[in-house]
Amino acid sequence: MPIRWRILSIAALNSAVVVVLVAMIWNGVQVLGTAWDDVRQVRESDKILALLESETGHLQNLIHRYITQPSPELFAEISHLRETVLGTLTTRASTDPVLSGSVQQLERVTERFLNGFGELRDVQATISKTYEDEVLTPARDMAGLYSIIEGATGHRDALIWPSLGKSREAFTAMLVAANAYYLSLATASAEEARRNTGTIEQTIPVMADLADNDLQRMALQRLNARAAALRNGLTRLSEQLAARTELLRDVIDASQAEASGTVDELSIKMRQREQKAQETFDRTLADISRKVLSIAVIFLGIIITAGVVIALSIRLPLQQIMTAMQAITSGDYNKRVQGTTAQDEVGAMARAVEVFRENAIAKRKTEDELRASKEKAENALHELNAAQQNLIDAERLAALGGLVAGVAHEVNNPIGISLTVASSFARRTEIFEAEVNSGTGLRRSQLEEFVRTSRDAAQQLVSNLHRAGELIQSFKQVAVDRSHAERRQFSLSEATDQIIASLRPALKKASIALSVEVPEGLMIDGYPGSYGQILTNLFLNAANHAFGDGRSGTISISGRPRGNDDVEIIFADDGAGMSPDVQRQAFDPFFTTRRNEGGTGLGLHIVYNLVTQQLGGRMMLDSRLGQGTTFRIIIPRVAKGGSAIEDSASDGTAQWPNRTMSST
Repeated sequence: MPIRWRILSIAALNSAVVVVLVAMIWNGVQVLGTAWDDVRQVRESDKILALLESETGHLQNLIHRYITQPSPELFAEISHLRETVLGTLTTRASTDPVLSGSVQQLERVTERFLNGFGELRDVQATISKTYEDEVLTPARDMAGLYSIIEGATGHRDALIWPSLGKSREAFTAMLVAANAYYLSLATASAEEARRNTGTIEQTIPVMADLADNDLQRMALQRLNARAAALRNGLTRLSEQLAARTELLRDVIDASQAEASGTVDELSIKMRQREQKAQETFDRTLADISRKVLSIAVIFLGIIITAGVVIALSIRLPLQQIMTAMQAITSGDYNKRVQGTTAQDEVGAMARAVEVFRENAIAKRKTEDELRASKEKAENALHELNAAQQNLIDAERLAALGGLVAGVAHEVNNPIGISLTVASSFARRTEIFEAEVNSGTGLRRSQLEEFVRTSRDAAQQLVSNLHRAGELIQSFKQVAVDRSHAERRQFSLSEATDQIIASLRPALKKASIALSVEVPEGLMIDGYPGSYGQILTNLFLNAANHAFGDGRSGTISISGRPRGNDDVEIIFADDGAGMSPDVQRQAFDPFFTTRRNEGGTGLGLHIVYNLVTQQLGGRMMLDSRLGQGTTFRIIIPRVAKGGSAIEDSASDGTAQWPNRTMSST
């Protein structure tokens, strides 16, 4: 019998089992549906109760926060949550068949809880007004009176000064304690505020006895009156805060606790109803399981018996084919396949495996030859990639080394000048000190001369040290950006200025004029280190090739927005320019026109990779012999590239640029 008929017989037996089981399950589903509806309804009601309990608890927390930190936003959130609680009661709980009988009780408790917030707001408004009018206003008046008394005291040696300082310290401590008490209701802060208020009132008579003019006495009289008003205000504030705490405890917290208790009672009732429905559900499910298990065991025995017979008729020939295939996969092609004469599907498989064995014998010889050739090519490619990456790293380090040397030279000038000025100023100070200590008297002209000399020295020190600080800051930012390829948002104008500042030493040596036009406020979300590497490589390329042999000229750098998503950067020089042949190979790795002078041919290759891969942009070249060169770089405001450069470096495979647009 063909294998397909043997398999169909097993499928027919399985279908019969499925029909019987479906009939039994359908009968039980009707009973289970009713029990499940009860369970589902109880769970839906429980969700409504949990939602009400959560909303009221959240509302209680918001009210407590509003008392300590009142704000319009928090009040709006409380009002919105209040409407939400009432909406849950009126729209969901009232229509729920399980909760409909208890909605009135829940509404009564919840309404009392919500109305308590209105009373609490009135009390809070009274507290805020008392704090402003009876605490802060007298405190501000007292601060002004202290200033008047200090101004009326001619010098710090006056007899009133120690008492005034003690009173002023007590006033400051009182303000801190009063604010802490108002914000946190700390009893210790209240006691501290009252104690310091008493200290202020005790020091006022002492200062009145020591006062030496009428202005001081008048200010002290008013200070005494304001201190008494402040003491009364603190007392009134304490009483109102205590009333607020009592209202919060007796109305808000007690009502919320009563609502939680009501919800808990309803939850217990629903748990009991759910338990009964669950028992019915479990009992019905157990009956169905027993019947299904009995039918399944009977049919399983029949299917297993038929399956074993059919499996043996298929397994033995397949095992022979599997043995032959294992021998082929292990490289033993000498063992022939058994069962090729059978007329069923297994025989067809055996004949196909035999053909595969014969083809594998012929193919093995060819694979051995190709494998040897591939190993040689891979070794050569690996060595080439390693050499290329080493050259790229060396080129980057060389550029950073030149930057460090140039900045060090630039910083040396203002630091040296500052050192000279500081030394001269120190000598002039020693001479002035000797003149002061000579005992012959100091003329006004000598003092004016010393002041003028000191001012000039200070101006020179500030100017030169500010210049050195700018150079160091620019170099620091550029160096950090180059050593950390981190993505961040940066200003194109600010980054360009920092990079140009680090290149100023090279500009002076090469007699190159530089023009920069980058608008303020042009922000880029990308890699400032890659942008700095691009400008540095383009500048060094121009200095070495466009203005070689000491030629003077001009380099212009400009930037502008291009649409809403891109930025265009133009780097142009009026140097020697490029021929069409050089343009076609300008971005190729290791191509250079100065091989004999130490050129590596990697500068523009690195620039192109950074623009197209890490920044996700594009780059175009336009150049003519004797008329200069222009690089147009278009990058997105949000870099679309990533760590392509690092990934290529990690696996040793360099990314090669495609051909760019160039003018011939």
